[in-house]
Amino acid sequence: MKDKISKLVNVYRKHGFIGFIKKCYVYVVANYIDKISFEVFFKKKKYRKIIREILQSANAERVILWRSSFGYEHPLWQRPQHILNNLRKQKCLVFYEVTTMTDKVKTLKKEEDNLYLFNYNNASLNKILMEELDNFDKPKYIQLYCTDWKLTIPNIESYLSRGFKFIYEYIDDLSPELSGTKELPKAISDKYNYVMKNEDVYIVVSARKLEEDVHKKRGTKNVVYSTNGVDYAHFETYDYDFKFELEYQAILDKKKPIVMYYGAIAKWFDYELIKKIDALGKYSIVLFGIKYDDSYDASGIGELENVYFMGSRDYKVLKNYAKEASILTIPFKINSITEATSPVKIFEYMALHKPIVITDLNECRQYESVLIGHDHDEFIALLDKALKKKNDKKYIELLDKEARENDWSFKAQAILDLIKKDE
Repeated sequence: MKDKISKLVNVYRKHGFIGFIKKCYVYVVANYIDKISFEVFFKKKKYRKIIREILQSANAERVILWRSSFGYEHPLWQRPQHILNNLRKQKCLVFYEVTTMTDKVKTLKKEEDNLYLFNYNNASLNKILMEELDNFDKPKYIQLYCTDWKLTIPNIESYLSRGFKFIYEYIDDLSPELSGTKELPKAISDKYNYVMKNEDVYIVVSARKLEEDVHKKRGTKNVVYSTNGVDYAHFETYDYDFKFELEYQAILDKKKPIVMYYGAIAKWFDYELIKKIDALGKYSIVLFGIKYDDSYDASGIGELENVYFMGSRDYKVLKNYAKEASILTIPFKINSITEATSPVKIFEYMALHKPIVITDLNECRQYESVLIGHDHDEFIALLDKALKKKNDKKYIELLDKEARENDWSFKAQAILDLIKKDE
């Protein structure tokens, strides 16, 4: 209960009173009211037939239940959507958990071949799925994020007792800052401790720091390193008739080189570095994303002359904005969270063929195309160097090569290789 109270306090701070009320209403509907579905209760035969036909007709070698509340229609596409989309292309039948925070799915919905959005909060529907899967004679998996704080160990063991295997995606440092609570939620720490004691659990790590942690605590069995990646094909084309809003067009009209970042803006963002770049008066600093906490407002950078916070943009159109940047950047502080981070954006930056300047992130040191500033002075000096690389053919070829090497299809294949050895 204290985890939920802590989360509610954080939601209130982020969204204010009206936003807080709206979020609470949606949460109550999703987690309590939607559990009781008269639509399914009175039409059990209909939904049993639908699910049975899905299982019988799918061109799939296994079933994966994705059980983490990261909505499919979230405007910022992240690892869950990309990984599960690529797994479904490789003969995995996926039932992807939806959240009414972003998805309008009361029961289930076919999104793509082998990919169904599924409302696990719907108790009657979930029961039917589990009963039908009891008779499904192909490998079955439950897959979730390490940051999931909804499922408990008894929930996991219930799946295992029905013949499922467990894929644990260890993709972030486990921190209250990321979970948005005062202390790390018990459901998160309990699953972590369980996984570290059970070698039969498949662990997917997205960063070397996390891999080292697993090796130290339970060895190398059933562990695979699979960083974040990029949907390379998505960045091969742009909407050349796309119309920018007046606010963004006004920035372009200034004709200053644009230093751009997109993603979450939180306590690990280096606001002091941004202030130093602003003081040069040479660049327009454009930030797209979501304020993860109150650190942006507290920092005062929103009052600076050359800093522009643009809010979030849908994944589908964000590339059109990024195309106009001169330099793409990740100005993070170095701490336990960022040292264990494989930024999705670093690979998307590569596919955008733009010079990349970042702080000294442990997981990004392995990429030759990335310019790393070890302190503020070096970072700022590298901005000048990056401008000169903007039209450098060899550098662009290097960016392209590293983007292609990190396509999401390879990341999904690494997970498949891990689990297929035991099928």
